[in-house]
Amino acid sequence: MSENSEAPGTPSAAAATGSGGGAPTPPGPRPEPIRFFGTTWVDHDGGYGLRRVGVAAGSLAAAVGSCLALRFAFQGLAIAEVDSIVGVLVIVMFAVCSAIAFRKTWESFGARPKDPAREDSLRGLKSIGFIGSLLAYFFRSLIEAPGEKLHRAEYESARTQFEKRRATRTGNPAARKRPKRR
Repeated sequence: MSENSEAPGTPSAAAATGSGGGAPTPPGPRPEPIRFFGTTWVDHDGGYGLRRVGVAAGSLAAAVGSCLALRFAFQGLAIAEVDSIVGVLVIVMFAVCSAIAFRKTWESFGARPKDPAREDSLRGLKSIGFIGSLLAYFFRSLIEAPGEKLHRAEYESARTQFEKRRATRTGNPAARKRPKRR
């Protein structure tokens, strides 16, 4: 969730009053936008399929480009004629960091982090293993928009809670059954 957004499932003040530009927003929770997808993940409209293809191709191209850049860096080590142990350590470091970054990125698509402080402490490690994060993004975009499952579960839960509160609230004219007129 971004720092400017509200808790999942709560309408903003602009949504509640209907202000903010165009047509009035329906009451209730609004879906949280996903990077590169906005809210197209809700109904799979607005070029959702093309966006998934674009994200998959872009993340794979970035991963391949990153591997080429790392290869050039490794060739620089070979030109500098450093010990073979240094080359092995560099390869092992990038492999381990990429594996951890892949796992953490993949897990972030399914659940919110339980300990945000721990995630912040792993930020440097994940930036070293950026290839793993890019590959996780690629593989997840083949299945769905990265993070869609988590956002959908939160949105559906918020909608259910909103409908339950709205239906059981006393004095709510919108929830009352209207008598049939003859």
